[in-house]
Amino acid sequence: MSNQSKQNEALVTHIYTADPSAHVFEGKIYIYPSHDLEHDGESFDDGSQYAMEDYHVFSMENESAPVVDHGEVLHVKDIPWASKQMWAPDAAYKNGKYYLVYPAKDHDGIFRIGIATSDNPAGPFKPEENYIPGSYSIDPAVLIDDDNKAYCYIGGLWGGQLEQWQTGSHNPEGKEPAPDKPAYGPRIAEFSDDMLTFKEDPKEISIVDSDGNPILAGDEDRRFFEGAWVHKYDGRYYLSYSTGTTHKIVYAVGDNPYGPFEFKGTILNPVIGWTTHHSIVQFNDKWYLFYHDASLSNGINHQRSIKFTEITYDESGNIQTIEPYENK
Repeated sequence: MSNQSKQNEALVTHIYTADPSAHVFEGKIYIYPSHDLEHDGESFDDGSQYAMEDYHVFSMENESAPVVDHGEVLHVKDIPWASKQMWAPDAAYKNGKYYLVYPAKDHDGIFRIGIATSDNPAGPFKPEENYIPGSYSIDPAVLIDDDNKAYCYIGGLWGGQLEQWQTGSHNPEGKEPAPDKPAYGPRIAEFSDDMLTFKEDPKEISIVDSDGNPILAGDEDRRFFEGAWVHKYDGRYYLSYSTGTTHKIVYAVGDNPYGPFEFKGTILNPVIGWTTHHSIVQFNDKWYLFYHDASLSNGINHQRSIKFTEITYDESGNIQTIEPYENK
C-alpha cells in the first residue's frame, strides 16, 4: 500500500484503538494507543463507556509499511494500584529503557498516572507498584527536551476529573469555571531523573490569545479540554490539544515548556465520533499527525480507530489546517 493511500485509513482493523501516541524508536514508528473494547453500553459525560483494560503496541517500519501488532503489553489486572479505565497512554525513552506512562483509576475511583518499564519499545511493560505521587487526571504526554529534561503534561475535563483538582487536593464536587472566567489549562511537572516520580507539584499552563489574555472557558473553539501533546519545531514549543465539545485539535506556541502558550489555530477539523486525541511526530524529514475517528465502527463513539496524515508548516511555522476526509 502506498504512503498516500495509507494515510487517513484505519491503521488497525482487528481491534478498536484510540488516542495514538506515536514516537520514533530504533528507526521505526511505534504507536502507543488505548484499546477500546466492544460493547453496547450508553455514552456518558464521565467517559465510563470507554471500557479499556489493556494496551497493545504497534509499529511500522516506515510510513507505508504494514502495521505490526506486538500484542498486549500491559493489563490492568497486573497493576496493584489500578482498578479500571486504562485510558490514553504515552511512551518515552530515557536512561537506556522505555517508559510507558498511563492513566488509570485507583481503587477509590480517582485517576492517577502510572509508570511501566521495558527494555524493548514493543514491550511487554512491567508496572511500578504505585502510581506517581502527586499525579492526577488523564492523558499523560511526555516531552524529553533537548537538554534531556523530561516533562509530563496531564489533564482532562469531565471524565478526566481535572476540575476536581483546583484546590490542590481532590474535591469530587469541583466544577468547571464560569464561561467568562479563564479556562483551566493542562498541567506540567518535571520528572525525576529516574522517571518514576515528579520533581515538583504539577503546575497549570496558561494558554493566551494574541493580546496575552487568557483563553476563557466559554471559548469552546480554543479552550483546553483534554489530550495535551507538546512537540518542538524550529526551537519553539508547540502545545496541541482537544477542544472537546467543538471536536477540534488546536495548537498554541511558546518559548518555554511551562508556557505561556499563545493560541495559533486549528490543526484538525472534527472527525466522526465525539472524541479527538492525537500526537505529532517527525519521521524521515516529514511531520505526521496521528489521530483517531469512529468511521470503522460507523460512528460508535467508544469504538475508535487510529489513523495518520502528514502535516505541513508555512514559512512562519504555522501548522496548516487539515480537513480529515478530503481525498489525498
